[in-house]
Amino acid sequence: MLTTIGFDADDTLWHNETFFRLTQERFTELLCDHCEAAHLQDRLLAAERRNLGHYGFGVKGFTLSMIETAIEVSTGRVPAAVIGEILAAGREMLEHPVDLLPHAHATVAALAAHYRVILVTKGDLLDQERKLAQSGLGDLFDGVEIVSDKTPSIYSAAFARHGTGADQGLMVGNSLKSDVLPMLAAGGWGVHVPHGLTWALEQADPPQDHPRFHEMADLSALPDLVANLAAPHNR
Repeated sequence: MLTTIGFDADDTLWHNETFFRLTQERFTELLCDHCEAAHLQDRLLAAERRNLGHYGFGVKGFTLSMIETAIEVSTGRVPAAVIGEILAAGREMLEHPVDLLPHAHATVAALAAHYRVILVTKGDLLDQERKLAQSGLGDLFDGVEIVSDKTPSIYSAAFARHGTGADQGLMVGNSLKSDVLPMLAAGGWGVHVPHGLTWALEQADPPQDHPRFHEMADLSALPDLVANLAAPHNR
């Protein structure tokens, strides 16, 4: 039986990576006197990967990684004014209005009428709470989990807490690495909805031969897929 539907938030229900890319372009312009664009992006990505265990996912960790990279590539000579602009860019990201993706509200509402619906998202607690409150989707969810990372054990616990177990749950998201693969490992269904812009640290190969893996172009097809999976002949 399929009883519980889990949604990722960033780049599944609302735009997120777009704002990171715009801020990264601004960062590149600020540091153009110290480093070539391609090398700067590589250094920033390396800093983000290195800092995940310290700062976690989200805008604050990204901002700190930009500052660290600016200090490194300038050998400590980056002007205080540039650091100030990086901090301002981070604050702007934290204040940016939520922009829902197509079909997000209609799809969550349609599934909430027949299934338990939960949100499982990672990132900064305050920022994710802000975006959920502004999205207008909050009242549709039976449970909300804001986690530091997404692993099979995290999904097992979340779907046991808010549903009837991961084996009777489905997780939908834009990240194969975070939303699909660990949910499949936990025994559930994983549905990949590509966003178009995917952070390098979230990329992974699709598990094409897995019987519980599905992929769709956008969220509009999800209610029909769920209805089909929940049909008696598929239980």
